[in-house]
Amino acid sequence: MFGTSRDIATRQFVAGGPLRQTPDSGWLQREEAIMGTAIHVELWADDRAAGEAAMEAVMQEMHRIDRAMSPHKPASELSRINRDAGTQAVRISTEMFQLLTRAAHFSQLSGGAFDITYAAVGRLFDYRLHTRPDPQALARAQQAIGYRHVILDPYNQTVHFERPGMCIDLGGFAKGYAIDNAAALLRQRGIAHANVSAGGDSCVMGDRRGRPWTIGIRDPRRPGEVIAMLPLEDTSISTSGDYERCFVEAGVRFHHLIDPATGLSPSCVQSVTILGEDGLTTEAFSKCVFVLGVERGMQFIESQPGIDAVVVDSHGLLHYSTGLLAPGLQTRQ
Repeated sequence: MFGTSRDIATRQFVAGGPLRQTPDSGWLQREEAIMGTAIHVELWADDRAAGEAAMEAVMQEMHRIDRAMSPHKPASELSRINRDAGTQAVRISTEMFQLLTRAAHFSQLSGGAFDITYAAVGRLFDYRLHTRPDPQALARAQQAIGYRHVILDPYNQTVHFERPGMCIDLGGFAKGYAIDNAAALLRQRGIAHANVSAGGDSCVMGDRRGRPWTIGIRDPRRPGEVIAMLPLEDTSISTSGDYERCFVEAGVRFHHLIDPATGLSPSCVQSVTILGEDGLTTEAFSKCVFVLGVERGMQFIESQPGIDAVVVDSHGLLHYSTGLLAPGLQTRQ
């Protein structure tokens, strides 16, 4: 649904002696392929059966969101919107209306750097087949981009597209939303120590029972290597990179992160990692900064309370927001 990614790697470092546990308690893990990516859950449970039930609840929630928000499933609510909203106002679920409202907020906040209507162009690329639209097709599709032309009616709870050919894609923040829901489900079940990830989006809950979770940000140009390490607790993390769904043609890298203003892939950044309180925001902001670039992107992040960023620019250099300029951050440089 939202593309595959291995942007964030969880690294665990053991400090001190072994954890005290009973035969029915301990760390549990589970992984499934959902939403076009690997969904991974790791948690500590005092009761094994309760922990396994909690992981099952997470996977079921991921499947539910995929069924509702996948642009590739004809029966999904998102597909119904894209089919019908161009000709009539479409009544939608409360959940979908709230997500589209948040999308409009992120678009306004970022001056259009975040825009779910980019899909009019995005759907013309096939990164597996290395195909892209010709200039004429790209120009036509750009006419359908513009978040201000997605009309939301809160009274009737409907959405309508004002421009012909408009369509939307929630891949810019839906995995982060799914991670938020998963973390809420775990908390409701009494889980205090966990890591839930969906490709490049993760939420770490609590710590690793006495030591922080250590999150590694992958090197955009050296597969399998890590460019920075972050010790974290109770944090959402999202990374957007130019290296997963991409192809290179005549020295130009075309990737799935698209600037709504040009319909093309930005080239001044290789990856953006955002840290904050919720995954919906961190994933959306990772897209914003990628489009805005290092200077404007960092200015944007510094203006947002409780948000931090690590950016790898086009030369492979690291840039950090001021909130991360403290002991604990480990980098390869």
